[in-house]
Amino acid sequence: MSATGQIGGSECVRGLRRIAFFGLGGVFFVLGMVGIVLPGLPTTPFLLLTSYFLARSSPRLQRRLLSNRLVGPILSQWQRHRAVEPRVKRRAVALVAVAMALLIGFSRMPPTLLAIVLALASVGLLVIWRLPTVPRETTRTQLAEEQV
Repeated sequence: MSATGQIGGSECVRGLRRIAFFGLGGVFFVLGMVGIVLPGLPTTPFLLLTSYFLARSSPRLQRRLLSNRLVGPILSQWQRHRAVEPRVKRRAVALVAVAMALLIGFSRMPPTLLAIVLALASVGLLVIWRLPTVPRETTRTQLAEEQV
């Protein structure tokens, strides 16, 4: 075993780099959680970054993240296929759209700030829409394998 160790094909870093990676994983996790409730701040990219940094700094926390019932399946799907299911994309787009509609309808934000938030949400929607999609056949096969 090397000085860095191995985790399922990922290097587990040591020393100051491990502390930095662990800290970055924490920062991106917090941003991802804030993104769940704050429209315009994307959640998925931050959780993907969280997963990347935890895999290299804390395999135990990485496993906990992947086993989380809320975000684990999406992150596992990304690890396997480098893509997300179509229903995940549709749900994300719908949530951002609803959040933006509520913001426009009930917010008392200054128009400039509202325009900035809407622009950021639009960028988030573009990122979501451009994510690769898992072919439907792959999803069905995977579900059948998990039921066995």
